[in-house]
Amino acid sequence: MDLETMKKLIKKYEPSHSRFVERTMQAERYYRNEADILANRNKKECEEEDPKQMLRNADNRIPHNFHGLMVNQKSAYMFTSPPLFDIGSKQSNERIAELLGDKYRKNCMELCVNAANASVGWIHYWEDEEGGFQWAVVDSKQIIPIESKNLKKKLLGVLRVYDDIDEETGDTYIIYEYWDPESCWTFRKKSGDNLEKGLMYYNTFSLPDSGENCAEYRHGSGEVPFISFLNNNTGTNDLKNIKPLIDVYDKVYSGFINDLDDIQELIFVISGYGGTNLKEFLSDLKRYKAIKIDADEGTNSGVSTLNIEIPTEARNNVLEATRKAIFEQGQGFDPLPEKFGNQSGEALKFMYSMLEMKAGLTETEFQLGFAKLVRAICRHERIECKNIDQLWTRTCIKNDTEQAQICRDSVGIVSRKTILKNHPFVEDVEAELKQLEKEETEAQEKEASYKEAFMDDEAGEDGTEEDE
Repeated sequence: MDLETMKKLIKKYEPSHSRFVERTMQAERYYRNEADILANRNKKECEEEDPKQMLRNADNRIPHNFHGLMVNQKSAYMFTSPPLFDIGSKQSNERIAELLGDKYRKNCMELCVNAANASVGWIHYWEDEEGGFQWAVVDSKQIIPIESKNLKKKLLGVLRVYDDIDEETGDTYIIYEYWDPESCWTFRKKSGDNLEKGLMYYNTFSLPDSGENCAEYRHGSGEVPFISFLNNNTGTNDLKNIKPLIDVYDKVYSGFINDLDDIQELIFVISGYGGTNLKEFLSDLKRYKAIKIDADEGTNSGVSTLNIEIPTEARNNVLEATRKAIFEQGQGFDPLPEKFGNQSGEALKFMYSMLEMKAGLTETEFQLGFAKLVRAICRHERIECKNIDQLWTRTCIKNDTEQAQICRDSVGIVSRKTILKNHPFVEDVEAELKQLEKEETEAQEKEASYKEAFMDDEAGEDGTEEDE
């Protein structure tokens, strides 16, 4: 790819990507509990000439991490037990599980969090120096997808953009990687330089024969080695619907705490003598813990205090209604203690109904991405792959006693595998089936050895009688 073509691609796609990055960074801030309520936290310095400002000092700004709570709810609900794959061959399934690696569950969690914050998660797969299959989650803010204009929206290329520091000069560069179905081209420009004059090839790949560095790497995958995982069918993140509600909750709650702090300061009402310097009054009160009153004859002078009552009930109602709306609009599970107890299985399912709806939309999109990943593994390992069955497991609070009773009553009606899949104590069905087979084999061997010993004892007794 020549420089001019690359410049055109950057000019075309980077402006819209900047808006995407801005939205993603906002969602990531809220995920880290850095809400807008914390902005402009520096308090205004009180003017000494304005006594009102001296009495109004509280500036608490308290964020509530509802977005982080619901994103983590969805991630744990869907991927504490990550999906399992079956392509029809036990040996192939084990090989796929091996190549997914020990970090498979962690990567699934990270993908879900990235998709919830950025509206899409991305993974990149490649072949390492030893010829092995590798894959990793990529920061969604780095990826600019280039898709076809037809209804299929085939991925034609990926422009990956990220910052890097030159270890020799210490300068910061913006790195551009363009991936197509056959090659990867790398470019870079110094941060702050003009695109037209600053963009240049970045020779970062080493040729296997000569050892020289070049700007092109031929991966030979036959397709763009990036896979997208959409958050939902609308292509939105999980913050969009609840951000205004979170801001309202933070504002009302922080205002309530500020009022509680401020009413601890007494408001003094000075009556009967005008011309008193308020600054001097407050200074004397602070220094001497007393004030001097010189009243004119015939006037009712004195000092009293003013109490302020806070509309607690109204604010509590606002906070309660806002909290309820946050979990309704965010389709989450409100973990209030009073909602738990000795609930039946059906009641618990109803409590998770909103979260299940949101997880179902995410699962539909993620199934497509995982199917592409499994097929990429099969192509690399030269494994025949036609149909891919995906087993998804939810992790939630359950009535284990009721669930175990249902499994026990289902013996002889449904298969053992189905019963184990739904049993509350079983996490890995295949491992449990292996363990049951092992125990049955050991029991049969023990029974056979017992029978053999018993037969030997009978034969010995018969022989003794004959000898006599």
